[in-house]
Amino acid sequence: MARRITTLMMRQYTTAPKTILTEKLGEIVTIGINRPEKRNCVDPSTARQLSKAIEDFENDDSLRVAVLYGNGGNFCAGFDLKALSEMDASPDAGIHEEGQMGPTLRYIKKPMVAAVSGYAVAGGLELALMCDLRVMEENAVMGVYCRRFGVPLMDGGTVRLQAMVGLSRAMDLILTGRSLGAKEALEWGVANRIVACGTALGQAIQLAASLTKFPQQCMLTDRTSTYNAAFNSAYHDLLKYEQTNGLKVVASESIPGAKKFVSGIGRHGKSTNLREKDLKTWEKEFETKSKL
Repeated sequence: MARRITTLMMRQYTTAPKTILTEKLGEIVTIGINRPEKRNCVDPSTARQLSKAIEDFENDDSLRVAVLYGNGGNFCAGFDLKALSEMDASPDAGIHEEGQMGPTLRYIKKPMVAAVSGYAVAGGLELALMCDLRVMEENAVMGVYCRRFGVPLMDGGTVRLQAMVGLSRAMDLILTGRSLGAKEALEWGVANRIVACGTALGQAIQLAASLTKFPQQCMLTDRTSTYNAAFNSAYHDLLKYEQTNGLKVVASESIPGAKKFVSGIGRHGKSTNLREKDLKTWEKEFETKSKL
C-alpha cells in the first residue's frame, strides 16, 4: 500500500506542468513564463519554478545575462487571482522570503533584461521592474491593474517604481491603476527600448548579448554600486517593509477582490463595475416591485 501511495505521489510530481521554460544561448539564458492560456499569470508553483531558474542562472559561471519573457504574446498579467481566491486568509499565509511572484524580494547577482509584450501588469509589472532593462513592444501595456481588486504591490513595485520614475509619477500609476503605453513608458524611463510587435524577445537577446562582451567584474561592481546609490543601502529592508505592509490587506480586500475577478468582474482592465451601485430610495422601491 505504501509503495502504491509513493508511486502515485511520484507520478503526480513528474506530471506537474512545467510553467517556466529555460534555454541557454551561449552566455545568455532565456527564462520564459509558460502559461499563455492565463496570460502568463503566476501561481505559487510557477513562482517557485521561476525562483529556481533565476537561482540556477546566478550560480552558473558560464552565464552572464538572463532574458525574462512571457510565452504566447503576453509578458505576465500578474499573480493568478483564481489561485489567490482559494488561498488561506491567515495573516502568515502569504509570507515568502523571496517573493510572491518569484525572487523579487532580493538582489539578483547578474543582469536581467525583460522582453515585454502584451500585458505586463500588476505582479507582471513588478517582474519587469525587477529586471535591469526593459525592451517593450510598441503595443504592450503596463499598469498596476491589481488596484481594482485590493491586491497590494508586494513584489518590489512600490520600491523599484518610485526609484525609477520619481514619487509623483509612481503615485500616478499606483493610485489610479491606469494603463501605461510604450511611448509614455519610454518617456518615463520604465522602458529602455521600444520595438515592433513580435520582436521583443529577439531584441532583448541582442541587448543582453551586448552586455556579455564587457569585462564582467567591473560591470557587476558598477551595477552593485548603482543599486546601492539608488536605495541608500536599504534595498532589502525596503522590499521586506513593502511585503509586511501589504499582507495586512490580503485577507480583508485581496482575496475577496480575487473572487470578484474570478466571477467575471473587472476583466480586460475594466474598472467601471467594481462596486455595487448605491441605489436611491425610489430605485430600491422600483426594484422591489419589479421582482414581485
